[in-house]
Amino acid sequence: MNKHDITPLKAELTAYNDMIHLVSVCYKGLKLNELEKKTKGRKLAIPINEILAMGLFKQQKGITTKKAVYEILEPPCSYKTFVVNLNRFAPLAAIILAIILRINQMFAHTIKYSDSTDIPVCLPQHGKSHKTMKLLASWGGTSTGTFYGIKLHITTDFNKRLLKVRFASGRVDERDIFERMNADLEGIFICDAGYIRKSLQKAFYREGKRIMIVKPRSNMKKLMTKFEEWLYNGRMTIELSFRSLKMFYGLVTSLPRSVEGYLANYTYALLAYCLV
Repeated sequence: MNKHDITPLKAELTAYNDMIHLVSVCYKGLKLNELEKKTKGRKLAIPINEILAMGLFKQQKGITTKKAVYEILEPPCSYKTFVVNLNRFAPLAAIILAIILRINQMFAHTIKYSDSTDIPVCLPQHGKSHKTMKLLASWGGTSTGTFYGIKLHITTDFNKRLLKVRFASGRVDERDIFERMNADLEGIFICDAGYIRKSLQKAFYREGKRIMIVKPRSNMKKLMTKFEEWLYNGRMTIELSFRSLKMFYGLVTSLPRSVEGYLANYTYALLAYCLV
């Protein structure tokens, strides 16, 4: 990235300062600042709340590389230290994410949507030689083709609030994830035809508390009621969530050089999406 590319982004540093303020409020409110007192070794060149804000700024602004963020924000440390700290403190971002999800669950709408999407870790032609994520990634298939990577499973509510998040191998059946992921939630759960399994719907059902409604395949004789059709049409909200995470929050990447780097990218992307 040259100076002409960086200059327009520098005008957005106000957004970075706002992110620092937001993260600081969460950070102190959750008493995560107590961890800094327990950090061994030399004093950190950048406070942890600012490190988290930098990771979120990267995803919120859809900046592709950490190098570009380093050049924009010019932190008082080497680039290597900057990258190491982004990855090192991503688990704290995961804690904040988990708490936000829990709060969302407390105020969730009765109508909920569950689905999964592919997260390639590299181009298909590089899958056989990819090493960084080989212990977590696998070959998988979607309606759009084959990919090498993992899957993101989420549950959202009618108001687009993110409620549940799970990562799994690309070959894992989403129906096997669904019941475990949503075990402690209640409401009307709407899923696409890929979740059809009578035993799952029966096991998931709780009288007066929750029910799973699956869209019938086009070749099935089952008819939809007008209400069910309205519910299915609302599934577009979860598709838009996947679209936003991928297109605007940099969820999919092939640039990290470590497993920690990949996981940090996913964590910051999800948290940035929740903080909008």
